Amino acid sequence: MRFKDKVFAITGAAQGIGRRVAERAAQEGALIAVIDRSPIGAEVAAAITGVGGQGVYLSADLETYAGAESAMAGAIAAFGRIDVLVNNVGGTIWAKPFEHYEAAQIDAEVRRSLFPTLYSCHAVLPHMLAVSKGVIVNVSSIATRSLNRVPYAAAKGGVNAITASLAWELAERGIRVVATAPGGTEAPPRAVPRNPGEQTAEEKVWYQQIVDQTIQSSLMHRYGTLDEQAGVILFLASDDASYLTGVTIPVGGGDLG
Repeated sequence: MRFKDKVFAITGAAQGIGRRVAERAAQEGALIAVIDRSPIGAEVAAAITGVGGQGVYLSADLETYAGAESAMAGAIAAFGRIDVLVNNVGGTIWAKPFEHYEAAQIDAEVRRSLFPTLYSCHAVLPHMLAVSKGVIVNVSSIATRSLNRVPYAAAKGGVNAITASLAWELAERGIRVVATAPGGTEAPPRAVPRNPGEQTAEEKVWYQQIVDQTIQSSLMHRYGTLDEQAGVILFLASDDASYLTGVTIPVGGGDLG
């Protein structure tokens, strides 16, 4: 019960890593604000409440500042404070060599995987600074060094920079800022695909190159599990990591990104 009565605001919590973090934090006593623009988030919050926890779903489009601000305000309205913010929104939309990206696709990748973290960090600060305590855990990616994902890599490189720079500003004000950089992770098929379009034969080849490179770059030569990713995020959120701030921990089976 490391998180008994701690309030977690978890973005991108409807599916994948975010959902597993929400489930496991709730099992350890946390009160969970499930933040996602997908209505599947309501099912996650209901499942947490159904087994004796406390979960609330907050619908928000975190690619806008207004969405981030309303999400943080919603968590405060529900639970009175935010002890831990987990910024988990993001993910590759397209996978292809950089010269094949359209200008609008470059913008979309950065908007998806950088701005939700940037906006949410800013929106939560008034609430954490008011009480001089809190933890922000950003979810970056090993893919800052990878094939066929240059715009996504740029966005996640920005997340690493946010983590280091914001931690510097807040270390003496009671707030820790840390991050994980997940490698390839086995997860159930997404109920809401990031890119719902049908892949061409060429796009399938480019995506397979990502898979092959990810496995090859990992010293363990495999994908991780949702629990292997969630466990490190929860460690960083806990008091066990009280002397860690400003760092991004790679969780990629030995791939340092």
